[in-house]
Amino acid sequence: MASRWSIFGVVAAALLAANATGVHAGPRAVIELFTSQGCSSCPPADKLVGELRNDPRLVVVSLPIHYWDYLGWKDTLADPRHTARQKAYSRIRGDADIYTPQVVVNGAVHALGSDRGAIERAVVTAHDGGAQLSVPVEVAVANGQVSITVGKADASPAGEIWLWGLASTVPVAIRRGENKGRTITYSNVVRRWIKLGDWAGPGTWTVPLAQVKAEMVDLVAVIVQTGNTGTPGTIRGAAIAQLE
Repeated sequence: MASRWSIFGVVAAALLAANATGVHAGPRAVIELFTSQGCSSCPPADKLVGELRNDPRLVVVSLPIHYWDYLGWKDTLADPRHTARQKAYSRIRGDADIYTPQVVVNGAVHALGSDRGAIERAVVTAHDGGAQLSVPVEVAVANGQVSITVGKADASPAGEIWLWGLASTVPVAIRRGENKGRTITYSNVVRRWIKLGDWAGPGTWTVPLAQVKAEMVDLVAVIVQTGNTGTPGTIRGAAIAQLE
């Protein structure tokens, strides 16, 4: 384990040298946290994600779900698309593992979202199983637009390319339910879904900043993923950038 992560440390050093507000490219892991304001087990995972997002080896996002709303508190950040994505991952894996807090790494391997060691092992497992982010993705924000470039794949591509608008920091005061009386901070919350197109090879896209920057959005992430929305496969490329 230590030797694998020492290799990622070299990658981290190279990424830190890049322009933090411009282009982010290179292989890294995508960490998707499925969480809920109504889940008493989730705050440690939400805190951990707030730490992991500072690691330049990772693209980290939170996807709040809504199926715990019946417990007494309606999640203010939940989106039915997040719940559908989590369930779709379970169908593709062929298991019934739908829970919070759950992390999915590179669209392939799941782990308990509050367990740093389990997440690290999931990253290694995903890479060893072929779920590697080998497709170069560049994101630049300038002149009122977001420009995206997706490079050549190492195999015949087939899938979708999505842009997610993220709210980097969202504190929420929870007044009912299992977390009543707590104020919890959520990190890199997905607030906007914009499909750039089907993935069929290298390409470039431009999205007006006004189309992205809404609902507290101050970051963008781009995900290149096999399959489609209903049958998501492995993530093959990703990048993240701060908006102007």
